[in-house]
Amino acid sequence: MGSREEDFAYAMQLVTSTSLTMVLVTAIKLKVFETIAEAGPSAQLSAHEIVSRLSITNPSAHQMLDRMFRLLASYSVVTCNQRDHELGLVRVYGLTSVAKYFIPNKDGVSLCPVMELLQDKVFIESWFKLKDAVLEGGIPFDKVHGTHAFEYSALDARFNEAFNNGMLNFTTIMMNEILECYHGFDNLKRVVDVGVYPGIEYIGGDMFEEVPQGDAIFMKWILHDWSDDHCAKLLKNCYKALPNDGKVIIVEYILPFLSNTSSFDKLTTHMDAIMMTQNPGGKERMEDEFLVLAKGAGFEKNVVFVTCM
Repeated sequence: MGSREEDFAYAMQLVTSTSLTMVLVTAIKLKVFETIAEAGPSAQLSAHEIVSRLSITNPSAHQMLDRMFRLLASYSVVTCNQRDHELGLVRVYGLTSVAKYFIPNKDGVSLCPVMELLQDKVFIESWFKLKDAVLEGGIPFDKVHGTHAFEYSALDARFNEAFNNGMLNFTTIMMNEILECYHGFDNLKRVVDVGVYPGIEYIGGDMFEEVPQGDAIFMKWILHDWSDDHCAKLLKNCYKALPNDGKVIIVEYILPFLSNTSSFDKLTTHMDAIMMTQNPGGKERMEDEFLVLAKGAGFEKNVVFVTCM
């Protein structure tokens, strides 16, 4: 970074990074971003004004919110400016383009349920077994809960609801982005969605045994949940279910061979760590790894990668 002082400051930023996560989760639960948005498209509110709009009675709440917002402003989640007040200058906060992802959009979805899901105690407890998994093998989630994540959802109705709500919100946001840059769904008569979401006919079964027939098979964030062996079985079943001119449409993150400091690489490596900790053999993959899986399943030609984000 250039100097010992800067290196130490960055090291301490990493050490204290839990602060950002928990402050953001709390801001989401308090609906402070929605409160600012409701005040107008360019609104800037003080902590006092936000507390008043939220009808919070704790006399110290405005001081706590102000401290939380200063942290969020340092990460460009909100803006921070000053305004004259009869008692002196006060800080006022507005929304950045990033903060708008934490407010329900025109489709009624946001990243808030995703954030709450990833900070759910069911997931958080798994991280404490990561060291044991490195030393002994196994999946951290399984070590804590005695079963893998997809089986656990059937045992915990509260977590199952949180999981499905998080995935629904995330999927709706991401599919809007995907449909803007990928037009491979045009003219398809029957698309098989492996994993299923609302708005389609549900066909029961085990995707590792058989996949229903269709003109195309769509899989979004399915392969990253599973090991290479599981993915090989699934893709071979997809190949069998498709006509000669059929195709599989796969939506996944792609890891670079060498890590870098871009926002996209940080996101992908974050997701890879989550898959490693929570899912049975799950991982993000490099482009070459997808090619090996595709060719092994019979997809020898016309493997095309489209970057949407």
